[in-house]
Amino acid sequence: MYSSLKITRPDDWHLHLRDGDMLRGILPETTRHFGRAIIMPNLVPPVITSNDAKRYRERILAACPHGSDFKPLMTLYLTDKTDPNDVALAFSDGLINAVKYYPAGATTNSDSGVTNIKNVMPVLEKMAEIGLTLCIHGEVTDPNVDIFDREAVFIDKILHPLRLDLPELKTTSEHITTKNGVEYVKSQPKNHAASITTHHLIINRNHLLVGGIKPHYYCLPVAKREEHRLAVRNAATSGDGRFFLGTDSAPHTDPNKESGCGCAGCFTATNTMSLLAHVFDEDDALENLEKFTSLNGPKHYGLKPNNGTITLEKSSTPVCFPRKIETMDGPVSVFDPGQEIFWNVKSN
Repeated sequence: MYSSLKITRPDDWHLHLRDGDMLRGILPETTRHFGRAIIMPNLVPPVITSNDAKRYRERILAACPHGSDFKPLMTLYLTDKTDPNDVALAFSDGLINAVKYYPAGATTNSDSGVTNIKNVMPVLEKMAEIGLTLCIHGEVTDPNVDIFDREAVFIDKILHPLRLDLPELKTTSEHITTKNGVEYVKSQPKNHAASITTHHLIINRNHLLVGGIKPHYYCLPVAKREEHRLAVRNAATSGDGRFFLGTDSAPHTDPNKESGCGCAGCFTATNTMSLLAHVFDEDDALENLEKFTSLNGPKHYGLKPNNGTITLEKSSTPVCFPRKIETMDGPVSVFDPGQEIFWNVKSN
């Protein structure tokens, strides 16, 4: 039994930081524990060009707490009009680490996304040529497809044909939520991997819907049946190098979550490492926690692990997390796991 665990400083391979007052308010929740993070580009307006990414990176670095060595790993938002040469230049300059594919209308601020995969094949071919990773929000947006089936349908209709047409393209299925997603990753060569969120390891769709709608559990992709949660959880805790942490931590102010048409997203940056230690401890897999949070992701993205470490300790009394993070934009509720957690990050 572990009571203390030292691991390589983790990374977050899928993170929303927003901009302006929200960015300044919530960024310290990530920099406290994480060395790097893949930054999502779905701002308004989105981060489409290399110049957009450069300016956004500057704003993130300016918002970092004093003394922080946090490194934002920038992405470009793929659109039907993305310039392959601009993408290649941004990658060669070390400005970006990935390009993000949103099907138009799939999630928050995705209206500028790809309307047809054929429209962006010149960009994807260039990315395959230069070794740049495509991060994929893997859901179809066809209104005739049930929201709980959209990940599985995307694999069949979009992702698998793309990988057959362009097998040399390095791809990441982001925030997988289904047994289908897990099995597909396992069936593919090593240039395809998947990120997994903290909250999808803990909640299923009952947590969202039973006993009243819980707006702070509403996210996209939406939480699925228990069998899918268990499949994703088994993949995360297995130590398999094709699965790694991407929190998809997504801040929205409470009024925007608790409304007639609430925003999708769970804010987990504050307590992710404690929650993951709890999950891996429950599954007798603490020896694999470092692989999931700190080693598998860098390997997939062609980077070295961080130099520093963090120490997690298990206490006899539950850890108290802040209920909300107060920002100049408004309060942001921290994800509530719905159970007592006894693991805490003791030191960096």
